[in-house]
Amino acid sequence: MHSLSLPRTLISAAVISAFALVTANASADLSTRYVDNDGDMVADTPSDESQWVDPDTLIFAYTPVEDPAVYADVWADFLDHLSETTGKKVQFFPVQSNAAQQEALRAGRLHVAGFNTGGVPVAVNCGGFRPFAIMAADDGSFGYEMEIITYPDSGIASVEDLEGRQLAFTSETSNSGFRAPSALLRSEYGLEADEDFETAFSGSHDNSILGVVNKDYDAAAIANSVGKRMIARGVVNEGDYDIIYTSETFPTTGYGLAHNLNPELAEKIQDAFFSYDWEGSALQEEFANSGEAQFIPITYEEQWAVIRTIADANGVTYDCD
Repeated sequence: MHSLSLPRTLISAAVISAFALVTANASADLSTRYVDNDGDMVADTPSDESQWVDPDTLIFAYTPVEDPAVYADVWADFLDHLSETTGKKVQFFPVQSNAAQQEALRAGRLHVAGFNTGGVPVAVNCGGFRPFAIMAADDGSFGYEMEIITYPDSGIASVEDLEGRQLAFTSETSNSGFRAPSALLRSEYGLEADEDFETAFSGSHDNSILGVVNKDYDAAAIANSVGKRMIARGVVNEGDYDIIYTSETFPTTGYGLAHNLNPELAEKIQDAFFSYDWEGSALQEEFANSGEAQFIPITYEEQWAVIRTIADANGVTYDCD
């Protein structure tokens, strides 16, 4: 992929330092539907066993992508393993939007899921999501960078050149597709959305990338992990877009489960993630393109701290009730 010669810039320099003193009460953002007695910032499993859910069929959803059917095949072998480990039928739910995925969780129609980075806090606070895993490389490293991209010869050679042009975001809950670039552009460059540049919302990183390549958008804020996978699949080619900005590393998709699952079932679901053999799988083939080769344990409190800080920088609140 062609990249303009620019120094790597860290959002933390301007945003995170400004909010270093922001500390949230562990359960302050949680919907009143949930309790957090252990202070880990996620909803507790109900103490009343009558509120536990033990479905015959587990519904799994992966974060919205351009072609959900492709990912139904990618996840098929893992979902067979999940079924074997839990003794449950497992169904892949091809969600079309972040909002649809969030609503399915909140309504109790979704049991296991991978939410995009920015969507995890919404799912945690409004849907009782309990994230426990993330994809990582063989050495345990994980994450992706937010990039601002443009098409070659667009006349945009730097972030400053976005003034008066159009920048595509993905959705308002996306970290790299909206929140991080919004905080960056405001704090580091003094650029305000819909004042200094026009905005559009594409719905997904895939759509944003294709929109830039096809010159529907002047520029877009994307997760580079998605771009790498699209190049590896031949959906776009190296050199189809230029990179004018690269952020610090963020956690990628968070995998977790509904808070009210029977604890024995919840434990089996987690075991399925950590016991899965990636070797020779469709999951390995797809996600090796972004350097991922295993599931490792994470906590919302620790790994999503930088994402919560960016949300604070954007004045994000969770009015779920």
